[in-house]
Amino acid sequence: MADSTQNGPMQGGAGGGAVQFLMANKLDTAMWISRLFTVYCSALFVLPLLGLHEAASFYQRALLANALTSALRLHQRLPHFQLSRAFLAQALLEDSCHYLLYSLIFVNSYPVTMSIFPVLLFSLLHAATYTMKVLDARSSNSLPFLRNLLEKLNANQQNILKFIACNEIFLMPATVFMLFSGQGSLLQPFIYYRFLTLRYSSRRNPYCRTLFTELRIVVEHLIMKPSCPVFVRRLCLSSISFISRLAPTVA
Repeated sequence: MADSTQNGPMQGGAGGGAVQFLMANKLDTAMWISRLFTVYCSALFVLPLLGLHEAASFYQRALLANALTSALRLHQRLPHFQLSRAFLAQALLEDSCHYLLYSLIFVNSYPVTMSIFPVLLFSLLHAATYTMKVLDARSSNSLPFLRNLLEKLNANQQNILKFIACNEIFLMPATVFMLFSGQGSLLQPFIYYRFLTLRYSSRRNPYCRTLFTELRIVVEHLIMKPSCPVFVRRLCLSSISFISRLAPTVA
């Protein structure tokens, strides 16, 4: 009886600590909830357990939830909105603005599985980081199984970010293919190209730039082999030169 009496307030205090932490960081908590909802909707689109018709609606919900998260994060980074060119230029430097644009590009388009992976994985990584903070506020030893999963996820963060960057790059030819197949709009490839240049120039996330460089090195290595046909080599070199001219200048 003595043990149960002592453990009761401690458990209540631990839970109270987590609630107090969530209430003290309302904007971060709102983004955490929206990211968890994004993960939930994205998972139900990738794994259509409720049917293909419902999967399409979950695709839109995931992108809308991601747009909400991005808007909240952008407000957190730039709290004082100004209707000016300088403010717009500053907003375009933020990754949250990039993915707000990303969500708007694909939310009304034909559902593409490749386009949901960046949204899913970014939300999962950020939600995992905040979940660890919530667990720490609750108790340093609470839910060890969940902690281990989150730590393994964070340990693979670099590989996940590279996978996201790879998705961002290969979505560019995918939007062109969607246009010619009748599943995309005429403006989508041009708007997505603008998004890709923003990701390439990102100050916080260099993985898109890194992947472009690594892909170029791999392709050049392959086409310089004697077994590679000359016309393939010339085509690849011309493509590399064309893509390099389209790349924005990074300070």
